[in-house]
Amino acid sequence: MAALPNPADLQPLLDALAFSPENLPLRRHVAALLRQAGRFAEAEGHYRQGLRQDPDDQELQLGLAETYAALLKTSAALVVLEELLRAHPNHGPAHLLHARVLAGAGGPPDEARTAYRQALELDASLRDADLDAQLGLRPAAQTTSGGAPTDYNATHVSDRGLDERALFAGLEKPKITFRDVGGMDAVKEEIRLKIIHPLQFPDFYKAYGKAAGGGLLLYGPPGCGKTHLARATAGEVQASFIHVGITDILDMWMGQSEKKLHDLFELARMQAPCVLFFDEVDALAANRHDLRQSAGRTLINQFLEELDGARSSNDGVLILAATNAPWHLDPAFRRPGRFDRIVLVTPPDEPARAAILEVLLRGKPVADDLRLPALAAQTAGLSGADLQAVVDTAVETCLRESMKAGQVRPVQQSHLLAAAKQVRPSTKEWFATAKNYALYSNEGGHYDDILTYLGIKK
Repeated sequence: MAALPNPADLQPLLDALAFSPENLPLRRHVAALLRQAGRFAEAEGHYRQGLRQDPDDQELQLGLAETYAALLKTSAALVVLEELLRAHPNHGPAHLLHARVLAGAGGPPDEARTAYRQALELDASLRDADLDAQLGLRPAAQTTSGGAPTDYNATHVSDRGLDERALFAGLEKPKITFRDVGGMDAVKEEIRLKIIHPLQFPDFYKAYGKAAGGGLLLYGPPGCGKTHLARATAGEVQASFIHVGITDILDMWMGQSEKKLHDLFELARMQAPCVLFFDEVDALAANRHDLRQSAGRTLINQFLEELDGARSSNDGVLILAATNAPWHLDPAFRRPGRFDRIVLVTPPDEPARAAILEVLLRGKPVADDLRLPALAAQTAGLSGADLQAVVDTAVETCLRESMKAGQVRPVQQSHLLAAAKQVRPSTKEWFATAKNYALYSNEGGHYDDILTYLGIKK
């Protein structure tokens, strides 16, 4: 057994790393020594810092998972391991650690056995006598016929009593960035200032006492790309992304909704930097004066507590939310430090509509003389979803013509113009309602952007 590192021997390495923080091999070495010395909290910080520099470093990912396992952060360890194995399915030591973590969580042993067998198939030298005993297995030479382990169909339960799959089923690493979002320049700039720049320039924000994190509320008519924009925000900073819908939180059993909400925030904190995106947030954060049941108020109070980071720091957790009805949110959500910035996401402007149409028509047979800017000029007020309806209608017309002709006919300008005349802007009804709120219930000036967009002077 190797001797544990002497703390005195570690200090010169820590000093060298402080002098050269971009030295990734040194950070990897220091993190491993700290983990071996049992200084797991410090090791975790170094592993996470190293992964910010190189998110795909296998050694750092495995080391972070081992550190999480030592700290009994089972959920976090499993998330890191599953991401590592998704990219490198033949990583034997990762399969072995996966088996150990699953076995240590106390759930049904079938998943741990499967992971252990995968590790041994890749590298027989990884056999662990203690794990053999824990899982009720024997070495291959001693295995008798009919000695296969019992097959359990139960779901693995985490150390916090949650279904692990349910906990991080919505976790992803988006590949799209702002380059894949047409238009919305003003909204992108607001997101950069509030969400992206604190991660890219931490020293500047730290100098002014501003932490990386916080909340931003996107509102506007449906179908205008709020969810797509949130996903692109995560891709812009290579952060994890968790999409939270109503069904991910609401539960019929007392107290379970609050627990699910807390665990999602905990997962985001473990995965920082992470974009935590709440879709249709008005369903979870409705005005408490409008709620008759105390259960709804309790959930809102829990939501506010998580946003404030009352028990755990939200540093590096980037919270975005989307709603079609911001006037239904409890006013407490718009206090500083919560969703203190609300941004109107309007229907795409003319250049953005042309870019969206180009994306929607990509891969389809189209005429060479297609003039998308001219078509975009004829689709004022249409949302991204409306433009999808225009393309779908035009394609259906072409399909009918192609079947009659017995050959594929390309989409013509005339098809798209005719389809555009059939699709009515779905945003008009929303703006009719929003205008009333902006004119008569806008004491804080939150909805001035609506009046500006509509060209109304209050």
